[in-house]
Amino acid sequence: MTTPSADQASDASSRDRESYDVIVLGGGPVGQTIAARSRAAGLSVALVERELVGGECSYWGCVPSKALLRPVLAVADARRIDGAREAVGNPIATSGVFGRRDRYVTDWNDGGQVATVAATGVDVIRGHARLEGPRRVAITTADDRLQVVTARVAVAICTGSKAALPDIPGIAEAKPWTNRRGTDSSTVPPRLAVVGGGGVGVEMATAWQGLGSQVTLLARTSGILPRMEPFVGEFVVRGLRDSGVDVRMNVTVAQLKRRQHGGPVDVTLDSGEQITVDEILFATGRIPNTFDIGLETVGLEPGSWIDVDETCSAKGVDGTWLYALGDANHRALLTHQGKYQARIAGNVIGARASGAVLDTTPWGTHVVTADTYAVPQAFFTDPEAGSVGLTAENAEQRGYRFTTVDVNIGETVAGSNLFADGYAGQARLVVDLDTDVPLGASFVGPGVAELLHSATIAVAAEVPVHRLWHAVPCFPTISEVWLRLLEAYRDQTDPVGML
Repeated sequence: MTTPSADQASDASSRDRESYDVIVLGGGPVGQTIAARSRAAGLSVALVERELVGGECSYWGCVPSKALLRPVLAVADARRIDGAREAVGNPIATSGVFGRRDRYVTDWNDGGQVATVAATGVDVIRGHARLEGPRRVAITTADDRLQVVTARVAVAICTGSKAALPDIPGIAEAKPWTNRRGTDSSTVPPRLAVVGGGGVGVEMATAWQGLGSQVTLLARTSGILPRMEPFVGEFVVRGLRDSGVDVRMNVTVAQLKRRQHGGPVDVTLDSGEQITVDEILFATGRIPNTFDIGLETVGLEPGSWIDVDETCSAKGVDGTWLYALGDANHRALLTHQGKYQARIAGNVIGARASGAVLDTTPWGTHVVTADTYAVPQAFFTDPEAGSVGLTAENAEQRGYRFTTVDVNIGETVAGSNLFADGYAGQARLVVDLDTDVPLGASFVGPGVAELLHSATIAVAAEVPVHRLWHAVPCFPTISEVWLRLLEAYRDQTDPVGML
């Protein structure tokens, strides 16, 4: 694996600079996006990264995990189709899968991303950045120099998050995997325990079972994917079990013991039962990478999620110079939502720098709204799961007068069974009865992730049902589920009307 070297540090021009308009801490997708938006506004920008430019998503998250999952899902899809399943007779070639993964993460070499960022006129500085009071950033560079720079307009914290590990006896000695080892390993453990029933846990269980591990998934809750509709988790549990995963719910890991260096791990559950695995992966939440970035010098708590307003400007700091984006502000720990925030905050920074009056009214052009109204999320399990907006439980908690409509995709959508013989899936629409506007949508089934953006548009744009009737889905595709959902809503609310 490639690591940054001193000769990749900032060039002479950035070494000599003492100030920029904008300084960005963190070079992942979120940091790159706000840097680009700030440059588009004509501002000078420095982007500081202590690891790889491209961040967690590019090298240990979204990209490698989907590269590992896609071959597994492709084989599963083929096995659902007469004529194709007969062509699937051999195990997945893991060397090919890992090679494909390595190509997509460019062998953990970020030279291409550095060049892309630099081409926009942004100075990329290798090193660890810490705030030293308002608008002042001290950077320990890759070649161990101390470079202190001042931000004339703004500092943007885009430092992301890292895996949280529980305080369990023996965890340090067990050397557990997190998402990083789960996505960069090129060795298939014969037995793997995955702890956690959220998105990372179920995706890693799907991937490694498909690649040849015997996976045991341990969830402390009574279901998995707890932030989605309960039926979504039920379908995914069924799919995991059908693939051979041993799914256990309502269990907690009480103790770990690695028998010897590199040997098996004995996992003791809260019930007293013990299982033995070769590796154990924890997917039990995230904590912010804000422990050592100098938050205390501006009155904020080190290691905390940073509270922000609707422009992503940090609360509790004098002025509007400090911004926190992506995982750092905890609004939605999803790459696409962080980039969305960065586009808006970049525009805000540019507007404030020019003296423009901001539109910060609800739904204004300079405020973050999708993080409240329309957060899409997709998990590439078998079957796939996707949702946007509110679940029925969310809608009830927020006091909406609403209804839900449910559709069995396989039984009602012709295109689904052309996609997969015996298609099994379900969809739900949550609709505000006072406005006839969708509040949320959920899907589970093969290929449903590609349905998600149409639902996101409907929720984010508050498209009323009577207009959705005129968005005609193409036959014969799975997207005809939209017609079935609208018909089910009509049958509930206006069975004799013309909807």
